[in-house]
Amino acid sequence: MTDHRGLIENLVTRKNSHIQLSTSQLVEKSLERKEGKLAATGALRAETGKYTGRSPKDRFIVKDAVSEHKVDWGEVNQPISQEIFDNLFEKVINHLGDKEEIFVFNGYAGADEKTRLDLSVINEFSWHNMFARTMFIRPESEEEARTIEPQFTVISAPTFKADPSTDGTESEAFIIVSLEKGVILIGGTEYAGEMKKSIFSIMNYLLPEQGVMSMHCSANVGENKDVALFFGLSGTGKTTLSADSQRELIGDDEHGWNEDGVFNIEGGCYAKTINLSAEKEPEIFKAIKFGSVLENVVIDESGIPDYDDNTLTENTRAAYPIDHIDNARIPSVAGHPTTIIFLTADAFGVLPPISKLTKEQAMYHFLSGFTSKLAGTERGVTSPQPVFSTCFGSPFLPLHATTYANMLGDLIDEHGVDVYLVNTGWSGGEYGVGKRMDLKYTRSMIRRAISGELLLNPFEEDSTFGLSIPAFVTGVPKEILNPRNIWISEEAYDEKAYNLKQSFIENFKKFGTESESIAKAGGFKL
Repeated sequence: MTDHRGLIENLVTRKNSHIQLSTSQLVEKSLERKEGKLAATGALRAETGKYTGRSPKDRFIVKDAVSEHKVDWGEVNQPISQEIFDNLFEKVINHLGDKEEIFVFNGYAGADEKTRLDLSVINEFSWHNMFARTMFIRPESEEEARTIEPQFTVISAPTFKADPSTDGTESEAFIIVSLEKGVILIGGTEYAGEMKKSIFSIMNYLLPEQGVMSMHCSANVGENKDVALFFGLSGTGKTTLSADSQRELIGDDEHGWNEDGVFNIEGGCYAKTINLSAEKEPEIFKAIKFGSVLENVVIDESGIPDYDDNTLTENTRAAYPIDHIDNARIPSVAGHPTTIIFLTADAFGVLPPISKLTKEQAMYHFLSGFTSKLAGTERGVTSPQPVFSTCFGSPFLPLHATTYANMLGDLIDEHGVDVYLVNTGWSGGEYGVGKRMDLKYTRSMIRRAISGELLLNPFEEDSTFGLSIPAFVTGVPKEILNPRNIWISEEAYDEKAYNLKQSFIENFKKFGTESESIAKAGGFKL
């Protein structure tokens, strides 16, 4: 039987292990090892090779006594045997043991100390360890870091390539989670985001069992302690819209909601940088400095980033500590939300730019999780595709979707939260015909939703989806509020909207007859 903890202990206590290096030391090591270059901003810039996004088909969970009856098995949570995991585990440990150097970071996931996860990240690459140090919560002292006994250990060996014919994987890349052993094994891919999202999946498994709602959302808070949550998949605007100079940032991507309020799961932000500009996203632009990591961003000979260059991928990224945002909330905790925003990038161009949801509609749209999968977020996606991602984060949910939906519904009821659906996607036509919603209009609508101003305005009902659309919003052209008004052909709009509604109905059938009441209450009969 494989002694997983023993082999990990032997690996990290070898002379070639660098434990808890500082940011400066990790940057120095990365440059020395030619893993990356310094950009003119001071950020460390690295490339990830052929894998420039997550690889969901290469992600597995070990089916064992712990996971067998708890995990919602299927295309997202693919089972793999203990034997395959053990075989790869030993190969990866031997692979890393032969390296001249490895890098270890000890820290936490979860700003709530009662439910935080003690973790360790073991990396083949120095810049990957810097990414982990940036994205997870850092201990306050080296002494504290050395006393951490990890509940989960991430082991990342990008240059170890699996052989599917003998190793039982789908490709050379693999991301395998063992809930029983507390190990996440990553190989064959240099995309750093796999580490971040693997730990998020673990928190989505652990927190609900402790009565805490885990959420794929960003969060911020205003002077009046009015907390807002922004749900949405990559590219819908979670990071951009939560980075608001008028509000404190709690976090940009992963949160928990407990009896006291909201807390960030991470210690850093992971922003898409394609077409980033100081004018449109000043907080993020300014945050990319020394201590940050740039992934696949093209830089010129002087080290100046070209955020408009998508030569390597559309999914260019920046990871930076949350305190690089001037108005970040430290520690990253706040009270109960007053407003929830569901973000969707509708490639069909038929959903309103903002609409008010009833609690029943909120449950329906949360379970549906409609958006467009944007180019570069996953391998093989080169243009936007409509997709339904349960709870706006199905790739990261080990438990059944209704676990999260029911918790959210109860919390909305308990705290009287206002919920809005916001389309940051296309307007005036579908993708290729219409244009992307103007960011300044979206910001204006969201600010007025959070302040409560929208509730003072009259609403009109959309005839296709049953959504409540505000008759007017200060600072936003009235004609764009109802998307049907700005299509060249109302008949073409009606046809496209009807087709999307049918897609909603068809998608919701996967939840079974027990969800019929949610569909009916949400305005979509199965």
